[in-house]
Amino acid sequence: MSEANIESILQEKRLFSPPTDFSEKAHIKNFQDYQQLYEKAKANPEKFWAELAETELDWFQKWDTILDWQPPFAKWFVNGKINISYNCLDRHLKTWRKNKAALIWEGEPGDSRTLTYAQLHREVCQFANVLKQLGVTKGDRVGIYMPMIPEAAIAMLACARIGAPHTVIFGGFSAEALQNRLLDAQAKLVITADGGFRKDKIVALKEQVDQALTNNGAPSVENVLVVERTKQKIHMEAGRDHWWHDLQQSVSADCPAEPMDSEDLLFILYTSGTTGKPKGVVHTTGGYNLYTHMTTKWIFDLKDTDVYWCTADVGWITGHSYIVYGPLSNGATTLMYEGVPRSSNLGCFWDVVEKYSVNIFYTAPTAIRAFIKMGEHHPKSRNLSSLRLLGTVGEPINPEAWMWYHKIIGNQRCPIIDTWWQTETGGVMITPLPGAISTKPGSCTLPFPGILADIVDLEGNPVSDNQGGYLAVKYPWPGMMRTVYGDPDRFRRTYWEHIPPKNGKYLYFAGDGARKDEDGYFWVMGRVDDVINVSGHRLGTMEIESALVSHPAVAEAAVVGKPDEIKGEEIFAFVTLEGNYTANDDLKNQLKQHVVQEIGAIARPGDIRFTDAMPKTRSGKIMRRLLRNLAAGQDVSGDTSTLEDRSVLDKLREGD
Repeated sequence: MSEANIESILQEKRLFSPPTDFSEKAHIKNFQDYQQLYEKAKANPEKFWAELAETELDWFQKWDTILDWQPPFAKWFVNGKINISYNCLDRHLKTWRKNKAALIWEGEPGDSRTLTYAQLHREVCQFANVLKQLGVTKGDRVGIYMPMIPEAAIAMLACARIGAPHTVIFGGFSAEALQNRLLDAQAKLVITADGGFRKDKIVALKEQVDQALTNNGAPSVENVLVVERTKQKIHMEAGRDHWWHDLQQSVSADCPAEPMDSEDLLFILYTSGTTGKPKGVVHTTGGYNLYTHMTTKWIFDLKDTDVYWCTADVGWITGHSYIVYGPLSNGATTLMYEGVPRSSNLGCFWDVVEKYSVNIFYTAPTAIRAFIKMGEHHPKSRNLSSLRLLGTVGEPINPEAWMWYHKIIGNQRCPIIDTWWQTETGGVMITPLPGAISTKPGSCTLPFPGILADIVDLEGNPVSDNQGGYLAVKYPWPGMMRTVYGDPDRFRRTYWEHIPPKNGKYLYFAGDGARKDEDGYFWVMGRVDDVINVSGHRLGTMEIESALVSHPAVAEAAVVGKPDEIKGEEIFAFVTLEGNYTANDDLKNQLKQHVVQEIGAIARPGDIRFTDAMPKTRSGKIMRRLLRNLAAGQDVSGDTSTLEDRSVLDKLREGD
């Protein structure tokens, strides 16, 4: 059986067209409209983006040059002056949106808060003046280490308002991981909270900050601002530590937005590498503002009446782009939730949907698979009729999870947008536009207008339909990362030199294996290191995982490659079972045979290990790198700072 045939066997045949009533009211109403937009952008990308920048954003001064492309370094809207905080707040105050809900917040213990655009603007201006009072000036980096509370978004917008680049560090990171990021960014100030609520426990955030700063651990940090959230006793160091509420109430609410150059640094966001220090992904102001604005507007088909909920944490790029900047730039009502599904309330997400009549729901496939395991009685016992659009983000979604999401959460009437993108891309790159593009479960479908993506080999040559290859982008786009902070050589090596440039033309190497089908739909197989090479055949781990999860006994599966002297790699599967099934050799053999039936003999797992839980990051992604180490009998190495529950890893080590 050829490699192409093996990789196409799991190709999804089901096709779901956008509901007619949805399409009639959508921003992009049909496939012809999408095609016209896409071809217009392809013919002249710079003109396409410039027209949108002019009509969709407010500028203090127009740009001289649309794009300055010195591969691999891009500058968009050169010499244009803009402020993303102004676009997210001030311009809406001139309209009826002034008294519209900008931010709805639900705390884990059940407390809540709603801020209108006028109220959010006031809070942001006050906090911007607090930052100025503490000596933060344009260009100074500010660390934000917060729970999911309104002050996290307020802090981001206040930093952007005065031109102080922020680096948001996920509140689940350890003191060491926090220290490394503060050191690399040379942060002048840290914003945190006494603690945060997560899974019915208090996460001691201020304590982690104290550890990170012990013995001059981050010497650039001069001040620490602390939000009172959990009210537990904490150490407050005189002269360095300040309570947010003490300073916030004593400053003016007048703080004009600083005119920023389009290419001024907006934020640094660190991505964990498998080895070495995390990469500081750099995003600048004008292009990022435009790209998050347009992708939010068209992909989520935003209406002024929508309550929009992205379940990510602001510590990740999804939270930056699709909780804060994209929705607020559009004048939307964005919802933040501090909690996550937990043993005391497995149905908490559905409680939030019901309470606030959420219309748009954007979450991760990992969460959807967890919902499946929890049981459909949780969503079925809540009123989810307000939902009109569902989305997935963070990793490829297997068709079985997609169908459950479609039937149980969407009641077979909500389009699903399966989005592919990265921290580095700034916003969604490949996605259905929900009123225009028919969907196939497991496919992120087609590129967003203005994105010229393809599947290529390592020489940069396009591969045939249904042939596995590497996902690459052929032309710059406004939301793209500009560099790795302080390390332009690493930026060049990591993203632009895997595929050698031809005739001066560079390809952005996404690091994901993928294929295109005969309809041009993209199927992302996962990270390149999540592609297994068995006897010369490249098999996407997602495809084997999808086969395993389609068996009624399997709740979740993670597949990795184990080194093999003969085959090169052997397939090793980690499996968690549905509640009524018992782990034994007979079931193990059944599952191996099931994969053979679904894909072919070449995909038969060499070994299956049953586990009660997978080692996951705090954002819900399975840490397959650790599973690869375990399968190979190696010590677990590299950065484990994002691991949520170390006991899962310990049990797997013991072979439980």
